[in-house]
Amino acid sequence: MTQTAEYSGQEATLLDSTIGAHFDAVVQRDPDHLAIVMPHQQIRWSYGEFNAEIDRLATGLLALGIQPGDRVGIWSPNRIEWVLTQFATAKIGAIMVCINPAYRLYELEYALNKVECKVVISAEGFKTSRYLEMLQALAPELETAEPGQLKSKKLPHLTTIISMGTKPPPGMLAFADVMSMGRDADTARMQEIAASLDPDDAINIQFTSGTTGTPKGATLTHRNILNNAYLSGKTMRCTADDILCIPVPLYHCFGMVLGTLLCVSHGATMVLPTEAFDAAETLKAVADEKCTALHGVPTMFIAELDAPDFKTYDLSSVRTGIIAGATCPVDLMNRLIADMELEEIVIGYGQTECSPINTMTAIDDTFEQRVSTVGRAHFNWDQKIVREDGSTANIGEQGEICSKGYGVMRGYWGDEERTRETIDQAGYLHSGDLGEMDADGYVKVTGRIKDMIIRGGENIYPREIEEYLYTHPEIAEAQVFGIPDAKYGEQVCAWVQPRAGASLTEQAVKDFCSGQITHFKVPKHVRLVDDFPMTVTGKMQKFVMREKMEAMLAEE
Repeated sequence: MTQTAEYSGQEATLLDSTIGAHFDAVVQRDPDHLAIVMPHQQIRWSYGEFNAEIDRLATGLLALGIQPGDRVGIWSPNRIEWVLTQFATAKIGAIMVCINPAYRLYELEYALNKVECKVVISAEGFKTSRYLEMLQALAPELETAEPGQLKSKKLPHLTTIISMGTKPPPGMLAFADVMSMGRDADTARMQEIAASLDPDDAINIQFTSGTTGTPKGATLTHRNILNNAYLSGKTMRCTADDILCIPVPLYHCFGMVLGTLLCVSHGATMVLPTEAFDAAETLKAVADEKCTALHGVPTMFIAELDAPDFKTYDLSSVRTGIIAGATCPVDLMNRLIADMELEEIVIGYGQTECSPINTMTAIDDTFEQRVSTVGRAHFNWDQKIVREDGSTANIGEQGEICSKGYGVMRGYWGDEERTRETIDQAGYLHSGDLGEMDADGYVKVTGRIKDMIIRGGENIYPREIEEYLYTHPEIAEAQVFGIPDAKYGEQVCAWVQPRAGASLTEQAVKDFCSGQITHFKVPKHVRLVDDFPMTVTGKMQKFVMREKMEAMLAEE
């Protein structure tokens, strides 16, 4: 037993392969094995059929002139086109950029320009978001552009928009048409590229909200995410015989790494029940397909267990899965074991920057370890708790959770400074989360250094919203913080200081945000103030603002 808070996970052999090469090996081994089921799109493909469709898209993208290293954005809820894009880009060495389905104009423009996206593959829309209309708003030149030849003032690097709809608007291509573009020469080129790719090549960019205003593009390699998927599956004792239900969104690492890629890494079957989470459809998919594993964040599992007709679904096939995104409450774990018979459920913790899992509970861990900790350092990970001065904390002492291993990102795209702030010279990634470690290496997450808001499972960084509010001509200063909320855990609150002579109203601030930033980032509460509580050195005291705001709301 160690006296300092550091622990190294078990050693395991890493896969030394690109995603495309590993996928091809799985297909060759058993082409008739069921690969993917998507009830909402009436899809049920074997690995051989899945591979053929992936290759069609890959060669179509090559026919459009996409080169290894080009950035290809994917903007869509959970659809077959998303999964095809994931593996087609991997096969040709293009870097897939995950665009949050909830993004609005301001965030979309920033993300596409930050990584210089050449192509965007987009759904027509989802819920209240009209994706193609937003792209048209940012690039009105589409109206007269030849498809694939866009020259946009606001999006200077974007040449091609591919619509998942059957009838694309002017200047865009139809996804189905791109699937038919590849020729023999493109197939030969795909094989040539495959032989030249390296497991350490960047293959995916995931945007994470930034503490200093703008989202950061965590850049991940084949080795990063393929091994994280494979070793997470190993913890679940996953084999090709497993059938995993994936109701979580694909644009997060949870869905695309611990979901679809985990299945491919073990040759297992993936089931994606709906475009976005629906408790009843998830339960139906598990029962219909006899799924052996089910992923989710705690709120998803609670919604499933609380479904009025929960007892009518036969869930006897399911044995394991991953809970991530938040600590699993004792009551929920009890219900998962008693009512869902998820005896082998495991808890995962990490960050996008770690591809994402660096800490996990094991199937054999005790009940107490699964509800009070996030487990120990995963295979091939080192973990430690550090004090503010950088020294390693003692057992039971609170500090920052830091991790080192094969899954640490290449860096933030085009942002060396913020990369250096996050990954230290020894290679440890600093999470910004506070935690403590026990003598056996189990980690408990106790808080967060960064002033993050967690609303309904979504991580919101106040500085990102503040940076947007500063673009309003009548706002002199803005401070954003979270306040407790019975339904969502926390809600976004903004204190805004208007410029002298401004005619700003609280509703006008909300209206300014609506439709421009993601809906869950739009402040629920806004207060116009003359000044802010600050320290003598001029540092904003958000805890004082939070206390005052809670008191005001209580009075109201």
